[in-house]
Amino acid sequence: MELRHLHYFVAVAEEENFTRAAARLHVSQPPLSRQIRDLEEELGVKLFHRDSKSVRLTDAGRVFLHEILPVLGQLENAVGVVRAVAKGERGEIHVGFAPSLTVEILPRALRYFEKAHPGVTVQLRDLSTQEMLAGLREHSLDVALMIRAPKVAMHGLIFEELRRHAICLATHPTHPLARATKVGLRQIVNERLIAYTLSDYPEYRQWLKGLFRRLDRMPTVAEEHDSSTSLIASVEAGRGIALVQQGFECLAGPRLKIRPLAPPPPPFVAGIAFRRNTLSATAAEFVSAARRASQVN
Repeated sequence: MELRHLHYFVAVAEEENFTRAAARLHVSQPPLSRQIRDLEEELGVKLFHRDSKSVRLTDAGRVFLHEILPVLGQLENAVGVVRAVAKGERGEIHVGFAPSLTVEILPRALRYFEKAHPGVTVQLRDLSTQEMLAGLREHSLDVALMIRAPKVAMHGLIFEELRRHAICLATHPTHPLARATKVGLRQIVNERLIAYTLSDYPEYRQWLKGLFRRLDRMPTVAEEHDSSTSLIASVEAGRGIALVQQGFECLAGPRLKIRPLAPPPPPFVAGIAFRRNTLSATAAEFVSAARRASQVN
C-alpha cells in the first residue's frame, strides 16, 4: 500500500464518481480504477459499491475513510512542520552565552530574531567558555556568544567577532581606587584580585598573565568564581578587586564602581561561535540577528 492509494481512495469516496475523482487528481480514469482495485485486493475487502451511475462506499469503506482521514491530516501537518523548520520558520535553537560579555548584544539579538522568526523557541544557557565549546562540539548548542578563545580551542569551529570591550577595574564603592578618575596597572598589582575560575575560564587567566607580563608580577588571585554573579558579590563584600570589561556596570549596577584603565590595555573580544559547515538555517538567522545587534552603539 502506497500513499497515493490513500489519496486516490479519498478522492473517489468524496466525489462518488471515478470521472470527477480522476479530474481532481489530474490522472486518467483507467489507472485510477486500477489503483482502487489494487487497494481492495491488498486489504481483502470491497470498499465501494459500483453501478453504472454511481460509486458508493461500503460499510468497510466508510470505516476505512474515517480512520485514514486523520492520518493523512497528520502527515500533511508533519510535512508543513518539517518544511517550516528547514526554512528557519519553526523549531528550537539552543544558545550558550556569557552574561557579562553579552549584556547589551543578547537582548537586542533576541528581539530581532523573535520579530523575524516568532515560531522559533530560543533556549538560553548561561555557561562558561569551556562548557560552550563542549556544547558546540557535542551539538547540544547551536551557537555561543562568548569571548574569543585561543585558536587551538576553536578547532572545527568558527568565531565571528561582534564587539570589543575596554578593560575596567571593578571595586567596592568605598575602595580608595573607586575615587580615582583613571587607574593604572601598577596601582592594581598589590591588590587582592577576584578572578574567574581557571578550569572554566582558562583564557581569562592567560589574559591576566599577558596583561601584567611587562610588570614582571601580577596581583595575587585571592578568590575564584565561576559566574559574574558570585564575582560581583565578592567584590561588593570588599574581598578584593576585579578586572572586567566595559559594560559590566549593566550587571553590577550601583553595587560596584567601574573605572577605566589608563593607558588602556588590549580589549576583550566578544563574538559568536558556531560549528563549521553544519550551521542550520535557524542558527544562521540567529547569527544574522547577533550581527545586526552588534552594530547598534
